[in-house]
Amino acid sequence: MTLARLALVRLAASLAVLWGAVTATFVLLQVMPGSTADVLLARSSVTPAIRARLVAEYGLDDPLPTQYLTYLGRIARGEFGESYVLRRPVWDEIAAQLPDTLLLVATTLAATVVASVLIGLVSVNRRAWVRSLFAAAESLVVALPPFWLGLLLLTVFSFTLHWFPAIGSSSPAGLVLPTVALAAGPAAVVAGVLREGLLRAMEEPFVVTARARGVGEAALRLRHVLRHALLPVTTLLGWIAGSLIGGAVIIEIVFSRQGIGRLALSAVANKDMPVVVAVVLVTAVAFVLLTITVDILTWVIDPRTRDAGR
Repeated sequence: MTLARLALVRLAASLAVLWGAVTATFVLLQVMPGSTADVLLARSSVTPAIRARLVAEYGLDDPLPTQYLTYLGRIARGEFGESYVLRRPVWDEIAAQLPDTLLLVATTLAATVVASVLIGLVSVNRRAWVRSLFAAAESLVVALPPFWLGLLLLTVFSFTLHWFPAIGSSSPAGLVLPTVALAAGPAAVVAGVLREGLLRAMEEPFVVTARARGVGEAALRLRHVLRHALLPVTTLLGWIAGSLIGGAVIIEIVFSRQGIGRLALSAVANKDMPVVVAVVLVTAVAFVLLTITVDILTWVIDPRTRDAGR
């Protein structure tokens, strides 16, 4: 499969994913209790005539298929209008909150890569009990809910030791605990996958040849074995990176940080459809772009994938 064909296939699949995401959002908001009109008029005391005029203005009295097609048309044109609750353009709100979320996701991804590589390299031991100990610890970390781990980190390092701020901060220190809470699970998963890849790679003939040439154990793992074990990890990291934006929702709430997670939670609670749709679309687009990037990197790294589909 050529790179151009791969990109076109992934783009077509991505459009289907985006359509599914915005459609699911529309359906869920429709079946939630309460109505959009109630949200729009929550802070106002109006007559039935004014309410009816507002409902007609927003098309809330149209049949659902008509509302759905109008909704898709606005999204296709990039028109999200104003927030029903905040009374501000939706994109202004997204632009104000997105940088904080992206910063948290970037630091989490970097921490995941560094921690998983270090753990994977250290845990590749010929002694089975050592590998079992690391595997058990990783399973325990994966089982911990991020919000519970976040609360534990706050209790120990903020409220008890006073090492880090307890409430969201723009300083580097304010990023440490949220990053650890969000990266712990992904790092444990990636470390386990990387360790298995390293163990398989160390059984390959090229390892015996390298050792015969006098290559040291550390150099062997870093220069030869690690490169062969990174392919499945690259794919996994792409999926993790795409899901981190969604995972940041809870962490932003636990640590009282600004971001689209808190914005989305407030919008869902208030049935603020323009904001909810914009957040879902931004998250879906980020996931899609990361997935396409990982597929292209896999095509470049592993020549065997280029023969797939022939």
